[in-house]
Amino acid sequence: MRCSLHHNTAQSVTTSWPDAPRDNVGMSAPNPSPPRRPPAGAPLRAEAKPFSSAEIDQLQALLDAVPQPLEPLDVSMLDGYLCGVLLQPKAVPAAQWLTYVTDADGRALPPRFNPTALHAMALRRHAELNAAIAQRQWFDPWVFELDDGSADDAAEPDEADDDRGEEGDDGDTPEPPAIDAVYPWVAGFAAAQEYFGGLMALDARSLTEPLALLYRHLAPDDLEDADDLLAEIETLMPPADLSEAVEELVRAVLLLADVSRPQHGLAKGTAPGRPAARRPGGGPGPSRGPARGSGHGSRGSNR
Repeated sequence: MRCSLHHNTAQSVTTSWPDAPRDNVGMSAPNPSPPRRPPAGAPLRAEAKPFSSAEIDQLQALLDAVPQPLEPLDVSMLDGYLCGVLLQPKAVPAAQWLTYVTDADGRALPPRFNPTALHAMALRRHAELNAAIAQRQWFDPWVFELDDGSADDAAEPDEADDDRGEEGDDGDTPEPPAIDAVYPWVAGFAAAQEYFGGLMALDARSLTEPLALLYRHLAPDDLEDADDLLAEIETLMPPADLSEAVEELVRAVLLLADVSRPQHGLAKGTAPGRPAARRPGGGPGPSRGPARGSGHGSRGSNR
């Protein structure tokens, strides 16, 4: 399967999403299935310890400190990016994926910049997500609610009309703007697929449904050579609210893990959450997702 995003998608997000008050929806999202217990006597590795809100803020500050003209990911994009890295069928060496954490084009850091603390925190989140994905457990995506001002100023009037549309003739209601908060996370995930192509090279039929749950939040024009994926997206009902959208991020990641990282003894299709709601008859609906580079509020650098 080949599904390409326009190359500047990641850069447009890192340069245009202003700071906003953070409320991590993932940390309060319902866990639809009880977590599996680790084996008896297995200690929790220190590097997989969950992040506190203060530590997430610390990580964002470290990312903001990356000198220009480099364009680092923000914490939400980083989280989606790490999931995209971890879903590659062959493990990506840290030296390779860390390069894109500090610059969307993979440019080298200047000698005067010490990335030790930043890399340590990125590696720690990588380990935490890897443990959850390996055991098919629920995890809390770093998705942060938009404030009202950010949602109101999300796009220019013409962009909003073109990309989101008004209520259609069939009575469908456009996706609520609050759900746009998942866009940086999805853009980070998609960036990982641009840099590392192993996942997208697997059986397209197995990838289409879970990828649709993620890429539905991107503008259709951001997807290239993805007719089957776009057709699948058009069969899906929009998430009812942001919590459901976040839940579907986790569900999609764990379903993709069944394809790219199958494990003996773990049944397929056991990802948490409800199956995606589909439109009656599987017919098309309104387009979804903000335009690339729209100025929705999220945590991130204001570069």
